[in-house]
This record gives sequence, structure tokens and C-alpha cells, in this order.
Amino acid sequence: MAVAKEEKLLASNRAAYHEYHILEKYEAGIALTGTEVKSVLDGRVQLKEGYVAVRDGEAWLFNAHISPYAHGNRENHEPLRTRKLLLHRKEIEQLGEATVKQGMTLVATRVYLKHRRIKIEVAVARGKKMYDKRETEMRRTVDRETRAQLKERNR
Repeated sequence: MAVAKEEKLLASNRAAYHEYHILEKYEAGIALTGTEVKSVLDGRVQLKEGYVAVRDGEAWLFNAHISPYAHGNRENHEPLRTRKLLLHRKEIEQLGEATVKQGMTLVATRVYLKHRRIKIEVAVARGKKMYDKRETEMRRTVDRETRAQLKERNR
């Protein structure tokens, strides 16, 4: 019997890498209802506007859009509801400290399947300035042009 690949990416937040400098990453479980699980497994998740906050000693995911399940009934979930993240107490304290003392932002960067469990990657991030974004874009453009020239030269 073949062993399944360890992680399967279900959704990612590419905008987070454009808007923020990612400093640290944490893996968290997420408390979902049945129809949310089915929608996430279909890849119907949008993390672009989502963020994480620590409230009353618990980590919560806000503004992450999980589309209603297509074959759901009247018991279908609300797409933008607040969802609880499952982390160890020490990790929650570290995340809370990073936001309060250091002024960092907590961003959901990706949702993936790991050992048949849905996990979410929470990143501690610092916002980029406009010149940082321009510099990153310019570096990306130069790298792309360099690869194209090397490819032409090797033909």
C-alpha cells in the first residue's frame, strides 16, 4: 500500500508575502464544522483578508472566507464566521506577546492537509513599506530576466 504525500496544499495567501515580511511560522489546527471541512477539502477557501488575533487566551481566525458547501442544506455554515485555532498555550502566549509588545501582525498564510487533518499556517509578520514592495518586485523582475537570458544562452 502506497503512503500518501505528507502535506497537500489546499489554499495559500500569496498577498501576505507581498504585504508583509514573514518572520516566524506556526502550525495550528482549526475548529471547523462538517460543511466547512467539505468546502475546505474542495479548496474553496480565501485567506486574502484573513488575520489571526489572540483574545482571552485563545487564538481566533477572522475574515477567512470558506464558501458554503454546494450540497449543504439549511444547516450550512456562515462563510465569514470567526473560527478557533488550536495551538499550545505557550504558542498562544508567544503570538500574543509578538502582537502586543512588538507590534507585529498575525496572518494566515496557507491551509493544508497533514495526516488527514486540516492545518493552518499562522505567520508572525511585519508590514512592508512601499519601497520594500518595489524592491521585491524589481528583484523578482531581474531574476526572471536573468533566467530567460541563461535559457537563451544554453540553447
